[in-house]
Amino acid sequence: MTKPNDLLPEGLEDRLPPEAARITAAMRACLAVLDAHGYDRVRPPLLEFEASLAGRMAGIAKGEGRSMFRFVDPASLRTLALRSDITPQVGRIAATSLAGAARPLRLAYCGDTVVIKASQLDPARERLQLGAELIGADSVAAASEAVMLAVEALKAAGLTGISVDFTLPDLVDTLSAHALPLAPDSIEAVRRELDTKDAGGLKAAGGEAYLPLLYATGPFAAALAALREVDAGGALKSRLDGLAAIAAAVGDAARITLDPTERHGFEYQSWFGFTLYADGLRRAAGRGGTYRIAGSDEPATGFTLYLDRLAEAAPQPEAARMVYLPLGHDRAAAATLRAQGWRTVAGLVEGEDATALGCGFVLDEGGVRPL
Repeated sequence: MTKPNDLLPEGLEDRLPPEAARITAAMRACLAVLDAHGYDRVRPPLLEFEASLAGRMAGIAKGEGRSMFRFVDPASLRTLALRSDITPQVGRIAATSLAGAARPLRLAYCGDTVVIKASQLDPARERLQLGAELIGADSVAAASEAVMLAVEALKAAGLTGISVDFTLPDLVDTLSAHALPLAPDSIEAVRRELDTKDAGGLKAAGGEAYLPLLYATGPFAAALAALREVDAGGALKSRLDGLAAIAAAVGDAARITLDPTERHGFEYQSWFGFTLYADGLRRAAGRGGTYRIAGSDEPATGFTLYLDRLAEAAPQPEAARMVYLPLGHDRAAAATLRAQGWRTVAGLVEGEDATALGCGFVLDEGGVRPL
């Protein structure tokens, strides 16, 4: 019987064996891909000083910073926070402990994050975040590596039908500087209306010249061609050429689309951002892009995958065969079975129902036999 104290807080849930197995298998597969490509894993702490977490990435203080759990550390009397994103922590490590390491520096991570309040579309308040950061480069080559690595990791986790949606987070800043001037107090409003795809609101905000951007979306080739037509005076040429180069590097490994005005989730990205999707997932599988590490202003490129979401579409890993070990069993024989990939369940009392415990085999004096 469930008691009131057994209920979990809103947005938190237990992961039972089948789902936990899918998450674990996806995690191992993704980390193996990152390791194979030369990304060394780091493990930042679950909590640290709030000022460090909130200050290591532009946009975090205004966005993620407000969603962090905070409390006072009785030892230092300073405010601590539970991380809501691991990327700023990797930035801190790169700027401090690994400041003298050769660049580009390739780091990988995997760990839990929590937020105070989630959105209606994604009510989970705890997420298992896995990712890779390429510190010291935000070039087209670095962005191409990040996208291809993310796609390869998703495929290794067993996902299919992968698509990547490109965006240009600093699009309004770039155009408003020269090609399509805006009053300083109009820039944020134009960004917001472009993000919400509101043509009427965009006109009212003084961004009528930006209306063509709303229609430069969809399959990559057609959307890029439409965006090139908007590129008054060549203000976006280098960025659009970069997008074309990244898309060429990805090739047919994933379907590519373009939404140049999408900014939700890209608050601290610089010139390039991307969102990952896959068949069977209700929400994005992950996000990535280029950015600058606050404090050191070092360029970086990376991505984050949400392993809890991947479990919705990742295949159930095949369970190893389970062998029941009765009391007094041959321990050496049991160890040999485990080394060969079997799972074993040791009996604790006489008369246990091995089948009910999930076993299909039993170890006896003659070896392993089916139940």
